[in-house]
Amino acid sequence: MENNKIVRRISAALKAASTPDAKASFAKFFKEKVTGYGVKLTDVHKIAKKIFREIKEASTDGIMELCGMLMDTGNMEEKFAASEWAEMISDDFREKDFAVLEKWVKNSISNWAECDTLCNHAVGSFITKYPAYMAELKKWARSKNRWVKRAACVSLILPARRGEFLADVFELADILRNDPDDLVQKGYGWMLKEASRKHAREVFDYLMKYKKTMPRTAFRYAIEKMPDDMRKKAMA
Repeated sequence: MENNKIVRRISAALKAASTPDAKASFAKFFKEKVTGYGVKLTDVHKIAKKIFREIKEASTDGIMELCGMLMDTGNMEEKFAASEWAEMISDDFREKDFAVLEKWVKNSISNWAECDTLCNHAVGSFITKYPAYMAELKKWARSKNRWVKRAACVSLILPARRGEFLADVFELADILRNDPDDLVQKGYGWMLKEASRKHAREVFDYLMKYKKTMPRTAFRYAIEKMPDDMRKKAMA
């Protein structure tokens, strides 16, 4: 497998799929300057999936190396593709792969979409497989980097939706409860919202305990999926 050739191919395919409308939409969804071709997410999925068929027999190390090369380009759609490939091989993750995932989170993520795309799936899958690394997420939550802090929470979106790691969800929320960054608030509010699907009463009790001090952004996110009676009581 010639890594440089694969990277050039996916870059060319993504560039060819760009549209003016998709590129213009970046300004609507991001406060930050975004580097990207302007490709619809559905098209990124198709391209990543198509080219993955050609590399899927490569070693886990080989595919992770390719992902790292895409992460290093600075291009948003290429980072999306890398995140998808990492998720596709997540069943084969080894403990040593956490260092690589962490490097991407700390050095390559530059907006909420890149953060969520990588962490909702690849990092979340790693934590599900190796829950001892939850301690590392709690270190992330104390970072000075907004994306690392958001990553700590959005990595638990899918496990929390399944009802897993409730105590850890609350601990992360405790660490970040008064964070002034709205994108961090939305991240941990989203995590609590997903946890409420299986643990509505526990999340409700947690929110009511901190209702007077929790930022309204996080609070409103957290109650979105609660039963009507709980949501109305929380908003009263």
